[in-house]
Amino acid sequence: MMTTKIQSVNYWPDNACAKAFWGQHELAPYQELLADTKAWLEPQPLQRWLDLGCGGGQLTRALWEKSVRRLSEVVGLDCAAANATAFAKLRTKLKPRATRNRVRFVAADFSQGLASWTDDYFDGVVSGLAIHYAESYSQRTGRWTRSGYDRILAEVFRGLRPGGVFVFSVNVPEPSWGKVAWKSLGGFFKARRPLRFLKKAWRVWSYGNWLKRESRRGRFHYLPLETVLKKLDLAGFPTVDHRLSFAGQAYLLRARKPSS
Repeated sequence: MMTTKIQSVNYWPDNACAKAFWGQHELAPYQELLADTKAWLEPQPLQRWLDLGCGGGQLTRALWEKSVRRLSEVVGLDCAAANATAFAKLRTKLKPRATRNRVRFVAADFSQGLASWTDDYFDGVVSGLAIHYAESYSQRTGRWTRSGYDRILAEVFRGLRPGGVFVFSVNVPEPSWGKVAWKSLGGFFKARRPLRFLKKAWRVWSYGNWLKRESRRGRFHYLPLETVLKKLDLAGFPTVDHRLSFAGQAYLLRARKPSS
């Protein structure tokens, strides 16, 4: 018998939610994660990269700068259309200024896959605290499932060329948003505009209860490291490097598609 879908709020496509996370890179845990992720990125001239769940484009900026502005293409993919504005501003700040065909934004829900790109299209894929929000609901069972998570891993594998790299982060099970907020407070005393800093930190932290509640319902997926590694292996990534980051509240992983 078909079950009626549970009513769930989804803040991710909302402009307010997107804008709340534009300033997250100013917070210490995010700075830690950004630095750790950048250290594992090795973009080469003329390569094509995907920034999956790109938000305001901080990892896109990192790719552009680490390649010495010589990438052929960086695509930022996110379900919040408001991030197109952030990318337009980002392009003007990159030196030299990037053209739209080389650094571009695409509004789409990656839970449905990456059908807009052919097999072996990208040389690398990067993602910051995003893929665990790939969602899928079963009308038959009336429950959220992990098939969206499995789908995006399989799609990343398909979209990568042989030898291509996938660098991404996901939250640990039951992440402590309070710890993230506490670690962020040190920035208050260093900020040029401390009240503005606190407002940004509060906006990010305020979504924590919603995220944790939905993960407990099975909609979002804060999985143990062993489960993530098993899923990567099933998707085709046999060897994975990993470490903790983000005030101990996220795993950072680096997987490579076999060359043959």
